[in-house]
Amino acid sequence: MSSAPLPESSCHRGDPLSEDAARSAEFARFIAQRNADEFVVEQLEADVARLARAYVSHPLMEQYVEIKRLRDGVFDLLRGRQHPRQTTDLYLSASRLCGLSAHVCLDLGAYDSAATHARTARACAEAAGHEGMLAWVRAVESLIAYWTGRYEQAARLAQAGRRHRASGSIGARLASLEARALAIVGDSAGALAALSDAERSREAISGRDEVLGVFDFPVAKQFAYAGTTLLAVGGQEHVHRAIVSAETAIRLYRSADGDDQSVGDLFAAHLDLASGHLLLDDLDGTEEMIGFVLQSSPERMSASIVRRLTLLGRELGGSQYGGAAQAVHLRERLQHTAVRASLPAAHPPELST
Repeated sequence: MSSAPLPESSCHRGDPLSEDAARSAEFARFIAQRNADEFVVEQLEADVARLARAYVSHPLMEQYVEIKRLRDGVFDLLRGRQHPRQTTDLYLSASRLCGLSAHVCLDLGAYDSAATHARTARACAEAAGHEGMLAWVRAVESLIAYWTGRYEQAARLAQAGRRHRASGSIGARLASLEARALAIVGDSAGALAALSDAERSREAISGRDEVLGVFDFPVAKQFAYAGTTLLAVGGQEHVHRAIVSAETAIRLYRSADGDDQSVGDLFAAHLDLASGHLLLDDLDGTEEMIGFVLQSSPERMSASIVRRLTLLGRELGGSQYGGAAQAVHLRERLQHTAVRASLPAAHPPELST
């Protein structure tokens, strides 16, 4: 017959059972010692959502300092301890904040820094196991490749992103990025096929994106990308379609809520309209569309918009315009604005990371 267990009060120091229980209690205290709880995670997610939405419509300087502060804070939290579920949530927030940092650098033309932030965003998305963010990061990497002249790589990165099982509008974004890159390298058939894929992806969307702003792909932006793609494909029919697409993008953005009116996409769509009118030898229409951009603050113009201004200025210097006074005047205005937007004062040094 086995003896009855001793009451807990009779355990004394040096007793193996008591020491074993103490180690168990110590581990319980270790579990309780965490630097993030559900409230911290919830606030972070709310802050990321707010910054992501404001990013597309507010000056860069207003967003960057807080993006950096939050991102560094999440890095510090992840170096500490929290429950596994909260660790996953923190990695997702870190991925999104690194993605926002990549966009800051992309808009400033600091492409190497943008690529570094994008790689960290991808590593965090992998740690979180989030297919949607993995696909979105591929879209950012495709953008970086595109604006550094690596168009075939831009198309491949967009294609790689489409292999992730992601919900929301990311499929339409990636197909649109692929279309634009293929058009630039002269693959007109591939570009038009990718535009059709983007339309099918849009039709298949169920529900909303988890986070709006930088992380979603509104219909207006899809029309803006389609316009750029069709201009690159060329031919009178596609130029007319490009004009319709750009006009649709502008109309949709202007009817959207203030925080959803992407300043960069409005600039891009107006410049595409200007290019379209120029290809149709309509200098008056070109001047009208350029006016929206030239009357805006240079501080709001990203590196990609400056690039578009420069290219349009070169087109106006073409021999087909024979040095027409209107063309010369427009070209000088474009060059002046591009120079002003490129000056250090337009983008403060503290933003160049």
